[in-house]
Amino acid sequence: MSPRNYSSPVREAASEETRTRILAAAGELLGTASGAEGFSLDAVARRAGVTRPTVYAQFGSRRALLEAVFDETAARGGLHRLAAALNDANPHRALGSVVSIFCEFWQSDTTVMRHLNAAAVLDPELGESFGARNERRRVLLRTLLERMNGARLRSKKHKDLCDVLFALTSLGFFLQLQSAGREAEAVEPLVRQLVEDAVERAGLGRSRA
Repeated sequence: MSPRNYSSPVREAASEETRTRILAAAGELLGTASGAEGFSLDAVARRAGVTRPTVYAQFGSRRALLEAVFDETAARGGLHRLAAALNDANPHRALGSVVSIFCEFWQSDTTVMRHLNAAAVLDPELGESFGARNERRRVLLRTLLERMNGARLRSKKHKDLCDVLFALTSLGFFLQLQSAGREAEAVEPLVRQLVEDAVERAGLGRSRA
């Protein structure tokens, strides 16, 4: 291998290591109580021990860096398992798996999740990014309900059900149940039961599967 060919993978490895360090620094900063308020490319660069142009070269913008942090958090929290859950031929069983996956995700780092949730209210850019990702969950839930229904959700009752399931599987609802003194592990079966009850009351129970 020529010196030029050898230097290319070395540079790539160094670039990847720098990217990983920047993402870790950004996640740590967002995970603090005042993280969003001071979240900027400059602040992340200082925390990562690199220059602002280095952060910009890797991500291009504050929004892109936020999205990359969320992608990394989602990967660590197990959201990649959603694809397999959706492939389940039984939509009721798939919904149960989805509820479990999100509950496990919310508890993967409760402190950071709590700070991010609070910061999203105060930071428009963070809130927009957070909200867009939450809407993906709504679309996922609607897809499963349509499979149970055998058609698009047209009735108000079924559309309301989608909104109810969206609320039941949210970070805010999870934190409310946990703040009442429950262990995180005790929240998941409670949420699953509430989801099952809501589906049954809306007329999409297992008998329709």
